[in-house]
Parts: sequence; structure tokens; C-alpha cells
Amino acid sequence: MQVTTRKSPSAVSSGLGNDLSGISPSNAAFLGKPRRLLIDGVWIDAISGRTFEVRDPSSDRVIASVALGEAADIDRAVAAARRAFEDSDWSRMKPGDRERVLHRIADLVERHAGELAELEAIDNGKSIVMARHVDLKHAIEVWRYMAGWPTKLEGQTLPVSGTLVPGQEYAAFSLREPVGVIGAIIAWNFPFLLATWKVAPALAAGCTVVLKPAEETPLTALRLGEIVLEAGLPKGVLNVVTGMGSTAGAALAEHPGVDKITFTGSTEVGRLVVRAASGNLKKVTVELGGKSPAIVLDDADLDKAIPGVTSGIFFNQGQVCCAGSRLYVAKRHFDRVVEGVAERAKAMKLGPGLDSSAEIGPLVSSVQRERVMSYIDQGLAAGASAVAGGRQVESPGYYVEPTIFTDVSEDMAIMREEIFGPVVVVKPFEDLGEIARLANESIYGLAASIWTRDVKKLFTLAPKIRAGTVWVNCHNVLDAAMPFGGYKQSGWGRELGREAVYSCLESKSLCINYAM
Repeated sequence: MQVTTRKSPSAVSSGLGNDLSGISPSNAAFLGKPRRLLIDGVWIDAISGRTFEVRDPSSDRVIASVALGEAADIDRAVAAARRAFEDSDWSRMKPGDRERVLHRIADLVERHAGELAELEAIDNGKSIVMARHVDLKHAIEVWRYMAGWPTKLEGQTLPVSGTLVPGQEYAAFSLREPVGVIGAIIAWNFPFLLATWKVAPALAAGCTVVLKPAEETPLTALRLGEIVLEAGLPKGVLNVVTGMGSTAGAALAEHPGVDKITFTGSTEVGRLVVRAASGNLKKVTVELGGKSPAIVLDDADLDKAIPGVTSGIFFNQGQVCCAGSRLYVAKRHFDRVVEGVAERAKAMKLGPGLDSSAEIGPLVSSVQRERVMSYIDQGLAAGASAVAGGRQVESPGYYVEPTIFTDVSEDMAIMREEIFGPVVVVKPFEDLGEIARLANESIYGLAASIWTRDVKKLFTLAPKIRAGTVWVNCHNVLDAAMPFGGYKQSGWGRELGREAVYSCLESKSLCINYAM
């Protein structure tokens, strides 16, 4: 990631014109101007005046210049969020009024979904088709779902009967109140969607937010900042600070003015976030890594299972925390499934995100490509067989062929560690007891999928799998109402659903002696 002094708009636009001449005029204008920080409702430069470059993963060309926020900028953003929480009407706004603001945000996201998907495809490298019909479609659903929550946040009337003073009469209630200032740090694999997952429930709860997007993919978070201002969100309620994870992200995680930190990313960085958050014992939600098993039982419908498990690993170039990267297949079907997945992998068209016919895009960065290739090289050196792929594509972009390994053992790094790329390991098994053990033989517990037509086998196996989500005859299916998160080292807490909103709330007990 190259840090520079501010580039002129003409320098950025020149590179844009060479590579992205067919994009929408609105995105051309967006990319053509240096992007600034959103703090207290105003777009401002970083205190240092420095910027960093954002690159197109399909070409390695610079496409934008973005303000380099650092600890001092995080201080300003947290102070603005604190003022907005304590002094503005947002946290005390009538629930129905807060709902209307959130619905206006949802309306604007829907109105601009096409250009947001295009911007995401340019910035991240993902397919514009997937960005529009998966990322943006789901984000709109989440904004709408969360918009319905402010009028439904309820406490309880409590029937007290414990250690009470004789002769006195008591009534007790529980109330729900917003946590306060939330620091949100998001990953680069689903930038706009993850920003939505963090920001929408926090706003529904009445909290204020400082959002730190990944340095690789900051653009749609900044565009979200423009959208919320247009929707009438009060100043300081959402602040967006771009910058490096090691500086801006670390400063946000440890900031004493932040009441809760929510992070999506690797387990390694998640540990750092948890340690940083311990200073003032802020609340923490962390959605971390995975090495999710996809399990094809001996009665599975292979016509559905083969394309299903193929999509389960190669969707979004395998840059999915819950990707089905460990594929276990009943021994009787092993050869057919391997052949079927390999045939599909070899036929996938590689291309940039803006190519609507491309099925595999570039990885997000040169660093990520090198990481994935290092695992592929380790697998080959350890004796695994690559029945498809296994090579880096010679191109200015960050492409790696979809790769399938067989002849793997449980002690191999490619079997144990999260690769976060288009790489799947395939292994046969013979009985349900064995596969339950193998599925759980991981530090992770984010998700799993079971492919079967036998209800008895399903309900025998699913309860034994230590994972936050178990899909049956599908993989990577999410819904705004369905909590998402992991067991073990895949994280703490849940995104989406009721649990996401209530994780942004405090519970307060109110005990009244009314016989004074």
C-alpha cells in the first residue's frame, strides 16, 4: 500500500480513463476526485494531509487517492460520535422517526445499487453481477430489516420476589438503552455489505458509529457516507475514517471513548483487536476466520451437490470467511465429485469484475495473491495432488486459478489453515461418526454444509457439528433475520438478526419502591 502526498485530480483521472472508460459518469466523477474523511458531517482532509493509493485488482492500476487517517483523525471522529450520541437527538429520537431515516438510507442504497455494485467490482475485483445480485441485494434487505427494529426494542416487567424489605412494595422493569459510540472495522471481501452489517443495527439501536473500512477497499464505505448525509442522518452519527489497520484501526480498537468495537477479519487480527479493546473493557463483537467443511453424504443428490460445493468454495474467488474450503465426500462418490468439481473449475472464465461473463475474478491485492500461492506451493511440496489449477495467472492483475487438492492429510497446512482464496481440499470418509470428528477437528467453527436426502442422517450429524451455521443442501446462504457468527476461534457474538441489534444495547434494571 503506497502512501503519498495528495495527488491532483487530473493524475487520478488520467489512470481512470485508460482502464475504466466505460463506467458510469457518477463513478467516474467519484474516482476522479481525492476522497476525504467524513467527520462530524463534513468531508475533511486527514490532519497529516497525506493520502494513499487505491488499486484496481484486475490491472494493478491506481484508481483513486484516499485520505490517510491516523490516530489523531480517529480522535476527532470519536469526539464527533460522542457529541452526536450525548448532545444530539439521535439516541433519544422517537423510534418511528429513527425508522424513517433508516428507510431513507435503504431507499437511496436501492436507487444507487447499480453504481454501488460497479464501484465495488472496480475496487474489490468481484463480479459486478454478484455485487449487484448478492452484495447489494442483501445489503438493501439488511437496511430494510434493521429499519424495522427501533419500534420493537423492548424491556420487560419483572415479577420480583427476592430479598425485599418487609412491608415495602416494589415494581421492577428492564429497559434497553444504546451502548453509545461503536467503532466498526471491516474486511475487504464484502466491503459495502459488511459496512451495512455493522452500521445498520448500530443506528437502529440509537448508537453512533466510527467506521474504518479496509485500506484495500475503502471506496463504497465513503460512498455510503455520502448516502447517509443525503438521507438526513444527523452530523456525527456516522463518521468514516480511511487509513491503515495498523494505525487507524488500532487506534479505534483501543480508544477509551469507544463503548463497543465490532470487527470482521482474520482470527490473527481479531486477537489484536480483543487485546486493544481490553483497556476500557469495551464490548466486543468479532467475526473471524473459518475453515468450513462441506460434507457430501452417500445419499446426496450429486446433480445438486457438485455445483453447490463448487460455488461454496469459488464464490467471490474463495475470499469468503465461511467458504466450504474443506470438502469431505462419502467414499463411494469421491471420484465422481472430484471429477465434477474439477471439470467446473477448469471451465470457469477468469476476468475482471466489470466483465459480466467472468466467473473468477482477481484476488483483492498482490499481498493476498502471494499468500494464496504460498499455500498452494506448500500443499504441492507436502505431497498433495492438484487435480485442477495450482497456478498463478501471468497478468497485471492478481489472478489465481481455481485449485482443487486431493491426497491430503489432516496435518497439512492447506487442510488446517484458512487460505482465503480459490483453493479447496477434498478428502473421502466412510461413516457419520468419522465425519463428525473430522468436521470439528479445526480451531474454527464458523459454518458447515451437509448434502443429504436422508432426514435421519441430517439430524444425527448436524447437532454434532460445532459451527454457528449449518446449511443443508446449500452453502453461503444468508438472510437479514438469520444470525451469523462462529464457535471457537471464529469469533464472539453474532451479526444479523435480532442478536445484532441487541448487541448494540445495554440492559438497565429499574427497581421502584412505591410504598414510601
